[in-house]
Amino acid sequence: MSDDKNALAALRQVVQTLIGPGGCPWDLEQTPESLCDYVVEEAFELVEAIRAGDVAGAREELGDVMFLLLFIGELYERDGKFTLTQALEDGAAKMIRRHPHVFSDTKVENLGELFTNWERIKREEKSAAAEDDKPKGLFDSLPKGLPPLLRAYRIHAKAARNGFTWESEADVERQLDAEWREFQQALAEGDEASQNDELGDYLFTLVELGRRKGIKANAALDSANRKFLERFSIMEGLAAAQGKSVPDMSLEELNTLWEQAKAR
Repeated sequence: MSDDKNALAALRQVVQTLIGPGGCPWDLEQTPESLCDYVVEEAFELVEAIRAGDVAGAREELGDVMFLLLFIGELYERDGKFTLTQALEDGAAKMIRRHPHVFSDTKVENLGELFTNWERIKREEKSAAAEDDKPKGLFDSLPKGLPPLLRAYRIHAKAARNGFTWESEADVERQLDAEWREFQQALAEGDEASQNDELGDYLFTLVELGRRKGIKANAALDSANRKFLERFSIMEGLAAAQGKSVPDMSLEELNTLWEQAKAR
């Protein structure tokens, strides 16, 4: 633990030096707002390294994310908004409060009860923090900037924890079939707006079926993307070995190379 504290203190000292007298001109110009895009970018790079099984990359990207978080915390502290210590203490208190089954004597029989308690505690927190008497909606705390697939997953998960979902997986599958038929009908009618809506409904329902199967659609699609790109790269190499270029090859030739890439 002492090593962790020393490492965090050293990284924080780096930040303080960068934005202190004689520091880096670029760092001195930064604000919490200007660093938002960098946080998102580094977070995505961290996720990419983790999913790729790149341990060295995960180590590096985790350090980059930590640097940016400390940077933002230092800027807020410098401006007298709050201290980094306060932010960390708030985070620890929140996790303790939301895990009474670990830090208190609350008993839960299963994950369903655990999630129900979690949602109840979050609602109580939001209600206590409200500055007016306006009731807070169930989804008010859902980040608006989430990627659509991840946002759909979170919507379904939160709705299910509050009792609003299909009763069984079979019901979801029937709904998925219905949404597919409606999409096909929209295609047949040539209604572009309806096609967009119906494809969205189909994907939204598919995300819920995956969730019930323990599959996160965002991660599953990311895996499919990486798999396609890896196979396509192999296919390009196979084409180059024949002295050819992918754009100049026929679909039949490309399908042959694709099957070879899959076999590898």
